[in-house]
Amino acid sequence: MPELIELTERERALLDFEGSWWTLDDTKDALIRAKFACSLDEYYQELNRLLEVPAALTYDPLVVRRLVRLRDRRRRARLEGPAEVDDAHGGTTV
Repeated sequence: MPELIELTERERALLDFEGSWWTLDDTKDALIRAKFACSLDEYYQELNRLLEVPAALTYDPLVVRRLVRLRDRRRRARLEGPAEVDDAHGGTTV
């Protein structure tokens, strides 16, 4: 059984932030810059790397699973193009 690597304080803060940022009074972008002192690209790169760390899933499984689902949906949408949507007449439109 592989040994779980402990999360750093920053990694735990990232997961905690993702679990509650919408309850705060500022935009997510502004909160990220203020709290983590990094660009949005750096934040999301760090967050995506963190989603692959087994200890992150142990620390907050609900947040990690939600973020992985969202990431997978975005990847699928980029690869497949626009999704088909049912129109009011029972047909599909692109």
